[in-house]
Amino acid sequence: MRYVVMIGVLLTAALLLGAAAESTAVTYVDREKVAKGGSLVTAPDYTVSVLRRTAAGQVEVHEKETDIFYVTDGEATFVTGGTMVGGKVSRPNQLLGTDIQGGETHHLKKGDVIVIPAGTPHWFKEVPQSIQYFTVKSIKS
Repeated sequence: MRYVVMIGVLLTAALLLGAAAESTAVTYVDREKVAKGGSLVTAPDYTVSVLRRTAAGQVEVHEKETDIFYVTDGEATFVTGGTMVGGKVSRPNQLLGTDIQGGETHHLKKGDVIVIPAGTPHWFKEVPQSIQYFTVKSIKS
């Protein structure tokens, strides 16, 4: 039941952001694939994945992608906004950096949802043990 609610939250958020406006094919992903994690769906205007982190990452800015996270297990300190430090282009429309000056700190835990609009610096600053989360990326053309 938890996965039904979780997927409903993510897909509703994606629809509200216009993520499904271009893709018209129905996609079904069975629970075995969901349980394995990784990339679940890739379309021109959105992606759906199950990700797991066991350590802090780099600061990211996606110029054309809005991230929607639903935490399914674990916890982390997550920073959004502010100004990216040391940002360098890592691939088209994405910057990676080393720190954020300013910004807002969030303590993410199981059951939380956070939406990070395109162009917003964000960072898993601290991951005490691990965090697992569903993510929908809504991609602007």
